Amino acid sequence: MPATHARDRGGEKGITTDERLLPMTKHLSLVDAVARIRPSDTIGIPLGPGQPGAFLHALDTRDDWVDLTVSGALLIDLYGVLAKANVHYLSGFFGPAERFLRDSGADVQFVPADFRRFAPILRERAPRVMATLAAPPDADGWMSLSLHAGASVDELRRAGADPDRVLLVETNTSAPRTFGLLPDHRHALHVDEADIIVESDRALFTLADAPPSDAEARIAEFALGFVRDGSTLQTGIGGVPTQVAKLLAAGDGGEYGVHSEMFTTGLMELHCAGKVTNARKGVFDGVSITTFAAGTAELNSWLDDNDEVRFLPVDVVNAPDVIAKNHDFVSINGALVIDLYGQAVADTIDGSQFSGIGGHEDFVAASGLDLTDRSLLCLPSTSTVNGETVSRIAPHLGAGAVVTTPRHQLDVVITEFGVARLRGRTVRERALALAGIAHPTFRDELLEQAERLR
Repeated sequence: MPATHARDRGGEKGITTDERLLPMTKHLSLVDAVARIRPSDTIGIPLGPGQPGAFLHALDTRDDWVDLTVSGALLIDLYGVLAKANVHYLSGFFGPAERFLRDSGADVQFVPADFRRFAPILRERAPRVMATLAAPPDADGWMSLSLHAGASVDELRRAGADPDRVLLVETNTSAPRTFGLLPDHRHALHVDEADIIVESDRALFTLADAPPSDAEARIAEFALGFVRDGSTLQTGIGGVPTQVAKLLAAGDGGEYGVHSEMFTTGLMELHCAGKVTNARKGVFDGVSITTFAAGTAELNSWLDDNDEVRFLPVDVVNAPDVIAKNHDFVSINGALVIDLYGQAVADTIDGSQFSGIGGHEDFVAASGLDLTDRSLLCLPSTSTVNGETVSRIAPHLGAGAVVTTPRHQLDVVITEFGVARLRGRTVRERALALAGIAHPTFRDELLEQAERLR
């Protein structure tokens, strides 16, 4: 149990007289907790499922903000405070909420960084208040960080140990108690570390699996050909990874391992089908490894007190050298557009921020470190833009396009029309392979463009 840290509040830098008069009771109501935030302040929150929703919504009750900056990623709700005057939100990953707030005129700004770099950026920014969701304390006072480890764990602890900063923990009775790996990665904070603890019974964020389209179902069938018995899997979100997990769960293979930035409902179903043993991974054997989880309410319940899945910081989970140590690693991710050179755009549309970099490049890059590993980038061959069908295999990227993953890191690209293997091929060979899996409407033109690349 960590030692408590005594604080002389009267000696804190920048503290107001009114704040010094406030009692320093650890357990506060949301009203009292919100009162501890200064009109000019900085707040750091984790990505997605780690966000303290009740506290963030309660901030909307105040209108006296002078200069409030919130740093986070992938909002899971529309928090009204972020739309107020003099409030600034810095995000490392856009979701629907970020896009809505931005398009509505809120001050929402994107901070380009992959998921691993969130940690040093957060440390450099050092928000005065770090706030997170957690499960209620156990008998020894440990509050599990539940569905998220990510890039904020170390900064949460630093805030709790710094007398000039505040660690706010929102415990939620619905939050599953999950585990890390001792001794280095305890996935919990102790009540002694926290400055403020608030309680909530808000329903947790859930994410339903969308049924795959016909194109996604065909892509999943192609992807299945790269998975062997004993393969270690990383899957993202979307119809293709979901369908791959369902096909594997219903298939004859097994003894799979899981090492995935995100733990999904599909990976839970693979566990429940008895297909995951984690016995042949070569690193973190015996357990599935992730850094955050998002899925259905059933997934949240299944994760509660389940030591088959362990949550580790993103700098461990997404490190390419760690990824490459896994046996027969297969990563399954998506992209929005890929040009004939193999440059992948996965987080912007026409230069406008749509999502984020996340761990995309880490998992794609890791496949090149071991010949037995494969990285699959999966995308339907076309999309509809303003009522017009356009090819997602492009001869070249348009003006303003922002590359997410450079060409030299791509391994395998899959559309509903086939598989393009790029690793070790020349520029022209790669272009011809990519043109060959384009939609037939665009294929001849793309093949003609590919032939010109020497």
